[in-house]
Amino acid sequence: MKLLDLFQREQRASAGEARERLKIILAHERSLRSQPEFLPRLQQDLLEVVKRYVSIQSDQVRVQLDRHDMMSVLEINVTFPNTALSGGVQGGGH
Repeated sequence: MKLLDLFQREQRASAGEARERLKIILAHERSLRSQPEFLPRLQQDLLEVVKRYVSIQSDQVRVQLDRHDMMSVLEINVTFPNTALSGGVQGGGH
């Protein structure tokens, strides 16, 4: 009888672990769906603005929104070509 109890305990533990894994997967999928719809538009707008001053490709502008506890962080990365740093930037009147 005790031998059967061992198998039942293992099954209960496995079910609990599977439940926890499922919760993690669902939370991750929800976070992906909750990405704001404006991010692709914002990335395109930023690309157009930067292109007014520097010749860059669309893959050189990256926009990412990260949520940490009670705050959100909008991270914008622009990779400039070497020519932009050596005087290739057009004057913007500022």
